[in-house]
Amino acid sequence: MVMSLFLDNAATSFPKPESVYLAMDKVIREIGVAPGRGGYGQSLAASRLVFETRALLAEFFGVKQISRLIFTHSATESLNIAVNGLLAAGDHVVTTSMEHNALVRPLYLARKRGVEVTFVPAGKDGVVSEHAIAGAMQKNTRLVAFSHCSNVTGTIQPLEAIVKVAKGSGALVLVDAAQSAGYLPIDIAALGIDLLAAPGHKALFGPAGTGILALGAEVKLDPLQVGGTGASSSSPEPPEELPERFESGTMSTHALAGLKAGVEFVQEVGLETIRQKEKVLVDQLVEGLRKIPGVTLYGPESGDRGGALSFTIEGRDPSEIGYTLDTEHDICVRVGLHCAPDAHRTIGTFPTGTVRVSPGYFNTPQDIERFLKALH
Repeated sequence: MVMSLFLDNAATSFPKPESVYLAMDKVIREIGVAPGRGGYGQSLAASRLVFETRALLAEFFGVKQISRLIFTHSATESLNIAVNGLLAAGDHVVTTSMEHNALVRPLYLARKRGVEVTFVPAGKDGVVSEHAIAGAMQKNTRLVAFSHCSNVTGTIQPLEAIVKVAKGSGALVLVDAAQSAGYLPIDIAALGIDLLAAPGHKALFGPAGTGILALGAEVKLDPLQVGGTGASSSSPEPPEELPERFESGTMSTHALAGLKAGVEFVQEVGLETIRQKEKVLVDQLVEGLRKIPGVTLYGPESGDRGGALSFTIEGRDPSEIGYTLDTEHDICVRVGLHCAPDAHRTIGTFPTGTVRVSPGYFNTPQDIERFLKALH
């Protein structure tokens, strides 16, 4: 039997390292209780696991105070906390035309509250110039918010240059690292990033339902939701202390155990090793697709890109291609607008979208050959 070939790692990494499955199974069987909700041994063990996971991720992303590494359920929740907790009427935000709806939609809601939002257009390759960002800055610009790497084209933005422009104008920087966390090195202190949102279930190899929001030393936010935290229980007000201020409700301890194991896998293999392996696969895809008549590739013509690649074929609907690859060849790719309609408007593929292929660390050159053969 031919096994299904998964090439949609930009949505979620699959499979996970075996250590992730084992860690989650062990914790849900042997601990299985809420952290910070009791003084008995099992609850203390859960709290210890959460602390160890927080410390690991804080080190991984260059967060100097581990309490400023907040656990969320997704990068989407992290972005909502950042946008809603920071911005008020009269503030101005600079963002780009390449953003995922996880950022775009919170910004549109903020606009309804009186926040001014400027969308800086990218080029056809998906790159946003730092000079265009500089041209959009205003006296009331509070935040520059953008994705580090596009989920549609794999375009890697000039992060350091954009941060420099934002800082030069006194604005804070919010980076959506959904496609770069675990794939590109990120040190928020060294880079000057104020807020970093990332999911656990993509290149960090954790399970769905995990995410982080990393905060720089000077960032102050209002919480998105409030409730039980296991601490400061006598007050009706949410605690001021971090991370409890942003972590109301019961954490999924076994999911965090899986995230911890995933990050440990990245450290053990080496982030650069992972990146280089995936780069070889993406380069193989680019070379193979360019040989197929009628194919149009999107994103950078040359140079580095992330792990996602989008294309169309003249006269063929992307949905038809995805359906045929699935039903006739057992190959899983993503088609459509990828929750980023403005990005597709930018590259000229709205409203039908593209076929997106995103290999992962566990794919092989033979997998790419199988995909290209099926596409032919």
